[in-house]
Amino acid sequence: MSTPTGKRLALLSSCLAFVIVILDVSVVNVALRSLRAEFTGTMSQLEWVVSGYTLTFAAFLLTAGALGDRFGPRKVFVTGFVLFALASLLCGVAGSLAALIVYRLLQGLGAALVVPASLAIVHQAFPDKDARSRAISLWAASGGMALALGPVFGGVLISLTGWRSIFYVNVPIALAGSLIAWRCVKDAASTAGRAIDIPGQLLAALALGGFTLALIQVNSSGPYAPLVVGGMMVFLLSGAAFIAAEKNMAQPMLPLHLFRNGHFASSALAGILVNFAFYGQIFLFSLFFQYAWAYSPLDTGLAFLPMTGSIMAANLLCGKLMVRHGDRTVLVSGISLAALGYLAMLPFVGDGHYAHIGVQFVVAGLGIGLAVPALTNAMVSSTEQRYIGVASGVLNASRQIGGLIGVATTGLMVGDVTAARLAAGMAPALLCAIAALAVGALIVAPGVRKIRPAGI
Repeated sequence: MSTPTGKRLALLSSCLAFVIVILDVSVVNVALRSLRAEFTGTMSQLEWVVSGYTLTFAAFLLTAGALGDRFGPRKVFVTGFVLFALASLLCGVAGSLAALIVYRLLQGLGAALVVPASLAIVHQAFPDKDARSRAISLWAASGGMALALGPVFGGVLISLTGWRSIFYVNVPIALAGSLIAWRCVKDAASTAGRAIDIPGQLLAALALGGFTLALIQVNSSGPYAPLVVGGMMVFLLSGAAFIAAEKNMAQPMLPLHLFRNGHFASSALAGILVNFAFYGQIFLFSLFFQYAWAYSPLDTGLAFLPMTGSIMAANLLCGKLMVRHGDRTVLVSGISLAALGYLAMLPFVGDGHYAHIGVQFVVAGLGIGLAVPALTNAMVSSTEQRYIGVASGVLNASRQIGGLIGVATTGLMVGDVTAARLAAGMAPALLCAIAALAVGALIVAPGVRKIRPAGI
């Protein structure tokens, strides 16, 4: 992997993986109306289809990062990619919403194994600081592009061949990426003595699962329903037990001392807030276009195209901007642009004219496209080499948790899948996203700085 060709292949396999696992975060959004028509699903069930994937994705990222550090990223990467391919095939043949939700949970587990390992592969392939910044920017750009292209890609596939094709298409891509990595990527030295924190993983999964259950079920069952109250109790008790366990573990899956570094902690918290805004709005606009404005899945996908183009352009520019201006400037600028774009949409979402919000989609996309690669580089730059896998897991877990909360919150604001409820819920949801982004900008402005990577 030290040759230029080896580096390019390592980057290619990592980007290919990141593309399809992130694509599956957003591609399913434009399939929601088709799923509801075939299976007669409720708002809560639709949220589970989206968030079930995000749940296991987020819950197992930290352990996946530790596995990569211990056994080498290539083995974990290939294992995760093959599991993702199998789960995608099962999603494609699912005969009910319940089965689809279960297979989406399995798909998220595969994604969790892939993402930290893919970033670790990029990190080890490019030891030079500036070259690494550009490579990480391309890696992050591939994920940002996939997230933005998901609705467009999904709309085209669903219009041509139905909703099942959005899962079938993953299978050959995942198998090809696995083969490239197995043949062309070399494992870095592993830390064989590092233990896997099984109690911490179980407690983290319980806490996040309980939190997700409570957030989603409150929409259909009310705040005092047994599932909601029970979910919150599981979240609080498991969360407290997780923190206590991690403090006392010799080799915890989440070394809490990392959060003493303001650079690290600010990046993680900003990841939650940025994705809270972005994932929540992708979910809501996908439903809003199809129900309130009667768009087809293809029209819905195309409606996201201006945002897609601006995210891709900003992603590609971000590497050079970070080298020249530093992580903090790019981050604050990106988050502020995204907030400005959402703010400018507020007067127009109720008038039924897409042309009035197209420009705002471009502005919001530029902001997200700058923020996400800068967040990734900020997190990696603040971490010692031995914690790269954990850092990647923390960043991506924080982003997925933010997305999960964003989807659940917007679903709660809307309440039901009807044109009237979706139209009424748009303004409050946009204001919530703007507030989250404003807080994110205030956090990263003092907390993130341009520093040399630690431990290099």
